[in-house]
Amino acid sequence: MATRNLSNLRAPRKANTGSKRVGRGMGSGMGKTSTRGHKGQGSRTGTSLMRGFEGGQMPLHRRLPKRGFTNIFRTEYTVVNLDRLVEHLEGLALTEITQDDYKKLGLASSKKALIKILGSGELTSALTIHAHKFSKSAVEKIEKAGGKAVVLGGEAPVAAKGKLVSKASR
Repeated sequence: MATRNLSNLRAPRKANTGSKRVGRGMGSGMGKTSTRGHKGQGSRTGTSLMRGFEGGQMPLHRRLPKRGFTNIFRTEYTVVNLDRLVEHLEGLALTEITQDDYKKLGLASSKKALIKILGSGELTSALTIHAHKFSKSAVEKIEKAGGKAVVLGGEAPVAAKGKLVSKASR
């Protein structure tokens, strides 16, 4: 295609089409009933059916069973397995993986994403890995390879015998 400049600019197809003018006489093809048909709810003014209305049949959102709830306080972590980490680090001379590196390597959608490292796969070189959470198997494999697992945001206090820790004692 030729280069575009001001001399050959054109509006896209149907860009200048006027809006449909209904009820303007029989010659327009949209006179008399103004495209609404004869009688019935849809022909009257001020009518609006609810979303999902199926003509009186039990609507889908009422036919399907409802279960559970959505926890609005849930914290979502971006899961990164050790094998994916090793795969992305091939050919790179990194000894430490920080929060910013996950985004650069394409393992996280943003620099602020919460990261959890899981232990699927094997680690061959000693790496210092920074993340918000680690699985037990991931920590074992990282330390076995001679590396370190650094928890970002500090380690959450663990209470004795499954009791909750109050905010004051933290």
